[in-house]
Amino acid sequence: MDKYKVKLLSAAYRNLDDIYAYIATQFHSEQTAQNLIDKLEEAFLSLEFMPQRGARRLAGAYANKGYRQLFVNNFTVIYRIDEVKKQVIIVIVRYSKSEF
Repeated sequence: MDKYKVKLLSAAYRNLDDIYAYIATQFHSEQTAQNLIDKLEEAFLSLEFMPQRGARRLAGAYANKGYRQLFVNNFTVIYRIDEVKKQVIIVIVRYSKSEF
């Protein structure tokens, strides 16, 4: 079984920072914010061995362009797979109810 490298684009890192800050501030709980970030990172790393497990993105931004999506709690992780480099590229992480 091939192992893929998981890479986050700078926008995805900013998304994680924003998610953490929002939850820590709005819910006054850094622990809750950290638990969510940990869960998202765990989902990212699960793509090392099963990158195809996310559904193809068929609606919204990135639709029908080879991107996949993974749902974690109320968040959507958009990523693409580079088969040549054996790499999973996390493009963006957004709250699922947002329009993108």
